[in-house]
Amino acid sequence: MTPPVATESLHRSLGMIDDEYHAVVTILGREPRPAELAMYSVMWSEHCSYKSSRAWLARFPTEAPWVVVGPGENAGVVDLGDGWLAALRIESHNHPSFVEPYQGAATGVGGILRDIFTMGARPVAVWDPLRFGPLDDSHNRYLLDGVVRGIAGYGNAVGVPTLGGEIELDDCYTANPLVNVMALGLLRRQQLVLSAASGAGNLAVLLGASTGRDGIGGASILASAGFDEASGAKRPSVQIGDPFEEKKLIEVCLELYRQGLVVAIQDLGAAGISCATAESAARGGMGMDVDLDAIHLREMDMTAAEILMSESQERMLAVVRPDDLDRVVALAERWEIAASVIGKVTEGGTLRVHHHGEVVAEVPAASLAEGAPRYLRPYHQPDDLEAAWADGPVLPASVDVPSSLLRLLADPAIGDTSPIYRQYDHQLFLGTVVEPGHDGSLLRIKGTGKGLAVSTDGDGARCALDPQRGAARIVWEAALNVAVVGARPYALVDNLNLGNPEKPEVMWQLIEVIEGLSVACEALGIPVVGGNVSLYNETAGVDIHPTPVVGMLGLADPMPARPPRLDRAEAGMAVWLLGPDDGDDFAGSAFARVVLDQRRGRPAAPDPAAGRAVVARAIELAGWCPVLHDVSRGGLAVAMAEIAIRSQVGVVVEVDHWQDLFTESPHRLVAVVPSDADLDGAMPGRRIGTVGGDAIDFGRHGALDLPKATAAWAAALARHLA
Repeated sequence: MTPPVATESLHRSLGMIDDEYHAVVTILGREPRPAELAMYSVMWSEHCSYKSSRAWLARFPTEAPWVVVGPGENAGVVDLGDGWLAALRIESHNHPSFVEPYQGAATGVGGILRDIFTMGARPVAVWDPLRFGPLDDSHNRYLLDGVVRGIAGYGNAVGVPTLGGEIELDDCYTANPLVNVMALGLLRRQQLVLSAASGAGNLAVLLGASTGRDGIGGASILASAGFDEASGAKRPSVQIGDPFEEKKLIEVCLELYRQGLVVAIQDLGAAGISCATAESAARGGMGMDVDLDAIHLREMDMTAAEILMSESQERMLAVVRPDDLDRVVALAERWEIAASVIGKVTEGGTLRVHHHGEVVAEVPAASLAEGAPRYLRPYHQPDDLEAAWADGPVLPASVDVPSSLLRLLADPAIGDTSPIYRQYDHQLFLGTVVEPGHDGSLLRIKGTGKGLAVSTDGDGARCALDPQRGAARIVWEAALNVAVVGARPYALVDNLNLGNPEKPEVMWQLIEVIEGLSVACEALGIPVVGGNVSLYNETAGVDIHPTPVVGMLGLADPMPARPPRLDRAEAGMAVWLLGPDDGDDFAGSAFARVVLDQRRGRPAAPDPAAGRAVVARAIELAGWCPVLHDVSRGGLAVAMAEIAIRSQVGVVVEVDHWQDLFTESPHRLVAVVPSDADLDGAMPGRRIGTVGGDAIDFGRHGALDLPKATAAWAAALARHLA
């Protein structure tokens, strides 16, 4: 069947290619109505369907005895023991945040929180891994300022603490910033709720804010194509958030769960009502009849397609039994939340949509939720990569160590990030034990002896040189970051940020990143319980570096009574370096980029045996050691400087070669312990120095005055945000 030109023009304007349009015609056995075409366009978008990545995501290890809910639901859920569960999720809001940084970031927080409380969990914390271009550019500063204010404005108002994150700066993010958000929630096992609709005759109740034109195609279509000079025109597609409405929605939903009034629930995020109705029906093997006239609108002249595509925020779709409807509505009214019955669960698997007394859509629900094409796109390694690997960083015979360290401390991605995290309230719920600014965050589970640690980590520069090794190494770094506060690596979520998958080199990067993450998780014995893929991060044909970001959850059971912190070093304590000591690794390092301005070479591969050993050693030491700090960005020199600055006491460290101070070889750990402690044991380790004095002293390699180092570190980011 050959569709008319007018219809083909409509599907192209909605972001569908001709083959996808013809696939819809085949499914329906007829030409699609405009509302149906709108539904398929958003549900089959890259953002919603994972059509370029789904075939490869099955590589992830997703099973473990403690996994309660794995990938495929709104959030992953793991068992913490004693009836406690944790829900975790990570998402991106990259494209909307470029178009409108405040609202793009704010609604990213709102969306990730709904993913958590949709599972029956109360959200307890948020993390924000961010990527921007260099901050000497005024537009990059504008984007950073707007994003941070958006995260703070939403998170603080809704009442969920932001406990950490990271920032990375590179030219490749100048026209395509990355705004990833991770959230964590806690629940009792009996509170768990899933999204699969069941029970023919049960009612679909829309809860929350009214539906408007804000956000039409905002996350689904906007995040499924690259940027160009016309991207500013997409500003109206960015959603508008209301954190106070979200707070009420959280409370009413949690009360509905407590009273057992919800059969299934689904948040309305990307693709809005199209997604919520199709996915909940399809997951339950059911159909649904939907009446758009029952939806509370804020603009009365909206078309059926606009209502179905709208991504207005703070909305949930609950499936409830008819006998419970009055109690559901009464609870909503008590919390001043709008509630309306917009549909009914049916047998047969058909999603049928009515508007103004007419059927405007009648499609198989599963064809929307699971029927998108899966592309096995061509892929190949970049032609120049082997040459880049062979041509590693050229190191000078000698360097000025103090001035090199000063340059690193003054880099905004290495220096003090408190100008960002001080805008966030991190003590909400009074459960924070280790706050932002340390390797990992740690929060207590009140009423228990358990704690949960989280670290978010990424490294686009290293992944650009070798996406598999780079991806694997961020898993190992994240594992060590939760271990240094006493937690066992337990589960991982990932956000895969890459460029245009229609380019074979980018598709190869995606496959390599997935392999690297998978191999590292398998070696650690931890599952991947969820994630997000953000593709088409390109502007004017220029792709970002492959930038996987991971969120590592660690379980501390029991939690250390006094976990290690960077600010607990005292004069007279001994400094030990633990882990392998087997050569230089400067490819992709901060020293190579910041000091030498070199971006080539091949990063060292992680060593699983060494990685497991140092993680286990860190967990053991966290029970009594005052300071534990992983050696990562900037190497040993920066690690020692961070301890000295945070504790405001000098250190004296002896190493053989200047390279030992700046190499970023993986699986290394600094421990600051009482002077009489002996850390010789089952893994490599040696005492390298002593805490004391008023300088960061590297012996024959020179010393940096502590006040001078502190000033450079403190001003690194603040001077750009003033």
